[in-house]
Amino acid sequence: MTRRFRLPSLPLWSLGALAWGLTMASCFLLSIHVFGRASGSHDMALTAIYAAGGMLGWLVALPLVQVSGDGRDAPKVFAAWFLLLGLATMAATAGLFALQYRFFYAHWHAPFPSRIWVYQFVFTSASALYQFAVLGLRHFLPTAFLILLLLAVLMARRSR
Repeated sequence: MTRRFRLPSLPLWSLGALAWGLTMASCFLLSIHVFGRASGSHDMALTAIYAAGGMLGWLVALPLVQVSGDGRDAPKVFAAWFLLLGLATMAATAGLFALQYRFFYAHWHAPFPSRIWVYQFVFTSASALYQFAVLGLRHFLPTAFLILLLLAVLMARRSR
């Protein structure tokens, strides 16, 4: 019997994105204040990037989780939530960080349709993603990792 794909409910979609975004912003703030990882005067802008990354990550991961998780087998649902939501959140946050990085350096870049502009865009984005991997991912640890683990367990139990 073939299962028909259904989109997630609107409250799960919207309230989940809002809650996950606020959770990721809280994890960032906890990381910089409790664990002493303060980054300077840009903490509020970075908090907004982590919140938006969490929201986008939820919106991207939710339909993927429903497709890949099957909704019945608890270990499969756990793995889908843990991997897809974790990866989507990190990717969305890194992407937003790269966009902000690009926006900052755009003033010094060549005009848009040139070959030099393409090089500058690619290497600026690559530098931003590397910088996020080195300096930004640590703000997800340990708090966001533990919350993600708890959420995946709760969703796996809910699927039974």
